[in-house]
Amino acid sequence: MIGLLVNPKNPASESETHDVQVAARTLGLKIVGQNASNSHEIEAAFASFVQYRVNALTFAADSVFSSHRDQIIALAARHAVPTMYFAREFTAAGGLMSYGGDITNAYRLTGIYAGRILKGEKPNDLPVQLAVKVELVINLKTAKTLGLTFPLPLLGRADEVIE
Repeated sequence: MIGLLVNPKNPASESETHDVQVAARTLGLKIVGQNASNSHEIEAAFASFVQYRVNALTFAADSVFSSHRDQIIALAARHAVPTMYFAREFTAAGGLMSYGGDITNAYRLTGIYAGRILKGEKPNDLPVQLAVKVELVINLKTAKTLGLTFPLPLLGRADEVIE
């Protein structure tokens, strides 16, 4: 059973939840979803995940979760729940693993766009940019604490392995 934490105030949460549910059904997994948009709701969601005895946890990408990164990592550690995050910053701060867009590249594109706008281009004329580079980051220290190991082929494909 996999736990999924989403911020219901995020307009993308409904479609992200649907996509995760479709993927889970394809893999024969059960998803337990919880909503949270503040610190207290995050605590309550983790308590619910513990009651459901989820085997792993993942998140929909959201700035609320980024701003509560330390709390989320601490809760995952306290409850010994293997957790997959959407940004490498979580893994660098002690989370188990992350798979998501390269934030440095996103900031670079933001700077390029700002420069183009300042030079007179209209924002409506600029194309939408999608992440083309994603990073897999694995924290072996956290894995060891959880009693987990990763297959060598997966470690070999990771963009970064924290030892």
